[in-house]
Amino acid sequence: MEKVLQAKQLEDLVRQYFRGVDGEDLEGIFQTLNDDCDFTVETHQIHLQGRDQIATMFNRLWANHEAVRHDRFNFVCDPERNQVAVQFRVTNTLKTGQQVFKSNCNFFELDDGKFCRVNVYMAGENTLNLPDSD
Repeated sequence: MEKVLQAKQLEDLVRQYFRGVDGEDLEGIFQTLNDDCDFTVETHQIHLQGRDQIATMFNRLWANHEAVRHDRFNFVCDPERNQVAVQFRVTNTLKTGQQVFKSNCNFFELDDGKFCRVNVYMAGENTLNLPDSD
């Protein structure tokens, strides 16, 4: 039987995921993702599958920025469908110290208590770019 989380648990899992992103903690991120998680950046036509590709993306994000921070979360939870959407602010601190602010939205789908799908809608420049992306 599929594990169903309540709205507060869905929000907590999203916050745990972003603590991992902001803390440059791959293991913390992977505690929230299924091994074969399907990760897309919809606004920039990026599709990643599984931990290796997702790890490469986050390592590149961290290497290209002094810091990243996600806050000001607004959640819409659907526990019966194991889905949660969240709109939030992103603060990217560039290597020069300049800060860039964005408003993004992610859609998360769960299977057995972890995210099996993450769909990212990103304002502005693609900060999760692939090596051969422009």
